Amino acid sequence: MKFTVSKDQLMRGLQAVQNIVGSRTTLPVLSNVLCRAEGDRLQFVATDLDMTISCTVEARIERAGASTVPVKKFFGIIRELPVAEIDIDVNDRNVFSIQAASSYYKIHGLPAEEFPPFPTIAEEKRVELPQEKVVGMLRKTGYATSSDESRYVLNGIYFCVRDSKLLMVATDGRRLALVEEEIEVPAEVHHEFIVPSKAIGELTRLLQSSGSLVITASGNQASFKMQDEKNLPTILISKLIEGIYPNYRLVIPSECKDRVSMAREELLQALRRAELMTSDKSNSVKLNFTRNNLSITANSPEIGEGRESIAINYSGQDLSIAFNPAFLMDPLKVLEQDEVFFELVDELSPGVVKINGPPTFLYVLMPLRTV
Repeated sequence: MKFTVSKDQLMRGLQAVQNIVGSRTTLPVLSNVLCRAEGDRLQFVATDLDMTISCTVEARIERAGASTVPVKKFFGIIRELPVAEIDIDVNDRNVFSIQAASSYYKIHGLPAEEFPPFPTIAEEKRVELPQEKVVGMLRKTGYATSSDESRYVLNGIYFCVRDSKLLMVATDGRRLALVEEEIEVPAEVHHEFIVPSKAIGELTRLLQSSGSLVITASGNQASFKMQDEKNLPTILISKLIEGIYPNYRLVIPSECKDRVSMAREELLQALRRAELMTSDKSNSVKLNFTRNNLSITANSPEIGEGRESIAINYSGQDLSIAFNPAFLMDPLKVLEQDEVFFELVDELSPGVVKINGPPTFLYVLMPLRTV
């Protein structure tokens, strides 16, 4: 295998795949990236056996072939090279010779035959939509997934395609984030699956603000195929979380007594300041709703206390409700709208953050009990 490739293209391909490569693995080949040169394309593939990422870039191929190379060392060398174009020659003993101007390196690789085969997924259930739309949905939900291994079905985002809509839900039992977008698929298409948090993190990193995304799921795997403007594909294939996602609709309040409009950025900044007065033992802020005013107070015996006041349009009964400030700020950080709506029932019922869609978005947050 022999090829010439620009540093930018090489870096793009390696950056796309290298994150999932572990340094501590019982199979040495899993520390490597598979390089396959064919036609005018260079494909990079990395896997941890639960997730596989492939990225294809442009290159001038002089001799086609395939081999694997330790990705961390390979990436480190390429990143530091000062030139724009790099020549790579791989011999039949899987030794990578890297030539770039006056720099020359040799890295010992492993045969391509030792690398796990690329997963294949039947495409009978296929959804295509803009990357920009999907990355927005992931950011609005990803922070609410659980890390508790004992509740493994909550360790990812629930995807549901139904009635020409794509729904994503994430919850950790203390809060729930839901976003729903209309998509162009036949109304009879219905599919649901749970994508692990690690794959969600990689997918969010790989998605761009332009281009298309094709989502395919079959059995216990899902494929996410991204195309750029040159039709060069980046593909992420992940095993799915097996199990039945809980009925998330049961935790969404069926009624609200008061609906308050608030400026998102003003509320976020006030919460950021109030959070400075919380501690691990006293990790709550109290929202006090009175006529046309919201005061946010934080009191920690070992630190001190703080109070913020925001003018709002509120005419309901006086109400005090406490929340974890970090949890309350999470949706405010990722929403783009200037205005959010806060729905309340009483001090013991969940609070709900909503926006005027599309997309449909709601965030349910359980209150904290205060003495």
